Amino acid sequence: MTTQTSRFHLSLAKRTIFTLPDAAGVGIECRSGTVWVTLDNDPRDVVLEAGERFEGDSHRRMLVSALEPSCITVFGSRPAALPVHARDQRSPWRLRSHGMSPA
Repeated sequence: MTTQTSRFHLSLAKRTIFTLPDAAGVGIECRSGTVWVTLDNDPRDVVLEAGERFEGDSHRRMLVSALEPSCITVFGSRPAALPVHARDQRSPWRLRSHGMSPA
């Protein structure tokens, strides 16, 4: 059985927060700008600059905050790593551009 990795690119305005409900197996690559990555109940704070990447290794919510206008690539080998529209057409992922408040 082969594992297929899915990817998509996302541009984030400064102070925008991208939320992933489950970070296990999901990676973030900073293509431009600078982003701050945090996981719920994890003491690490990771700052990624262009060319750097981080991969989630546990089932926790991940927040990716743009410290400046940035472009990221989101990749993962799990189907849950992709945005799936529910019957009500809402995505499980959210973008918030109202400052650095929690998503």
